[in-house]
Amino acid sequence: MSKTKTKKAMISTKDMKSGGRVKPVIDPGNHTLKVNEITFDQTPYDKDAWNITLHVETEPVKGEFQGFLTDMKDENSPRYEGQVGRIRFNQYPYKDTVLPNSGREISRDTEVLKAMMYFSEVVNMRDELDMIEAETIEGFMDSCNELFTQRSSSPYFNACVAGREWENKDGYINFDLFLPRMSKDGIPLEKLDVESSRLLTFNREEHIKVLKEKSNTKVDSFEPGSSGDDFEL
Repeated sequence: MSKTKTKKAMISTKDMKSGGRVKPVIDPGNHTLKVNEITFDQTPYDKDAWNITLHVETEPVKGEFQGFLTDMKDENSPRYEGQVGRIRFNQYPYKDTVLPNSGREISRDTEVLKAMMYFSEVVNMRDELDMIEAETIEGFMDSCNELFTQRSSSPYFNACVAGREWENKDGYINFDLFLPRMSKDGIPLEKLDVESSRLLTFNREEHIKVLKEKSNTKVDSFEPGSSGDDFEL
């Protein structure tokens, strides 16, 4: 009769951070987040292309942790209790365009409205969203920011966060964060405690766009980039 060997836990540093501390920024992966701010940002390379950016924070981190200052210009300002990050709602910006293969017309404003409808349902604020009226999409997004961040304690939600690697001038590898596309495989954002979850499970091969060539350094810094995918609903 053969004996089943108990697998011995291996000692490893793969999940540790430099100095043993948790980084103040999030990496791609599955996270529980809340939104501190939503911005609608014009891209520097195309005045007609815009990104929806979620400025997020994780649940408070226990143990030895020092978050970023909430006001980087004030050394006495309180610090974030969780990890923070900036996540684009889409991999590519929102822009009026015509798809070359199908000839389908894409409306920037319509796609932005769809994205906010989806987000409002994730945080249980669809009725409040429907009350917003604005003359411009920029004004609409300003109102969305006020709406979704007005609570003293913003609601948490589950997210799958994708990313694109990029290397800064000092050779540090960073992640440009964005939400993966909604598909038959699942959705990128979801309410907490859903009975039949459809949230995408983070998969590095699918959700990380790796640099073709990069330096040997493996240190990350917080320098989020800007860019944005049609968010099909």
